[in-house]
Amino acid sequence: MVKHIVMFDFKNENKKENLEKTKVMLEALLEHIPSLKSMEVGINFSEETRAMDLSLYSTFEDQAGLEEYAIHPAHLEVVKFIKSVATASKVSDYTV
Repeated sequence: MVKHIVMFDFKNENKKENLEKTKVMLEALLEHIPSLKSMEVGINFSEETRAMDLSLYSTFEDQAGLEEYAIHPAHLEVVKFIKSVATASKVSDYTV
């Protein structure tokens, strides 16, 4: 099993709307990408200065499934949107 975790910081302009739109777009990927086995998307509520704005936690059967996800057209559409509204991201991929 492969875990894929990504955390994002968003631009302040239209932040709330962009966070909600990103959450909906990411969650919709479950319907379009067979290799994506599960996904949780959360919008941060913490006032902590180190906190990121949005977190994605997803699972795949194996690394090949993650690689399929990475190049899937539906995922690439979401990536394009996120790049236009986010200021930073951090990722961690690991096997369990």
